[in-house]
Amino acid sequence: MRLGRYVLFSACVLGAAVTAAASTHARRGPTSSKLLTKHAAKPKALAPHAIDDQRATQIQSALIQSGYLSGQATGHWDDATAAAMQRLQADNGWQTKLVPDSRAIIKLGLGPSTAGDSVAAETSPLAPQ
Repeated sequence: MRLGRYVLFSACVLGAAVTAAASTHARRGPTSSKLLTKHAAKPKALAPHAIDDQRATQIQSALIQSGYLSGQATGHWDDATAAAMQRLQADNGWQTKLVPDSRAIIKLGLGPSTAGDSVAAETSPLAPQ
């Protein structure tokens, strides 16, 4: 009788272990050809409406002063402005897929500054003369 209980108990434990091992197996999703061809969204340059006109004017003025853009600041983020920003970023070894890059903005003197940082304000291309 004792042997029978032991066999029954062992069979239950073994069955539970096999079930638990089977349930931890990684499940695969659907393998539809449509799902296989999807790619992660690639970063794109900012749309013209993503940068307000005042900020675009500041960036364009700084790009003109640094020689990456010619003409007058229009206040509209256009293809010429995006291309100038990409050249600035490429010249510094930064990514060129997303414009403007925060490092490029800082390089142009338009990045964040603290109240005690008077050197950054004095060297900014947009600082009042």
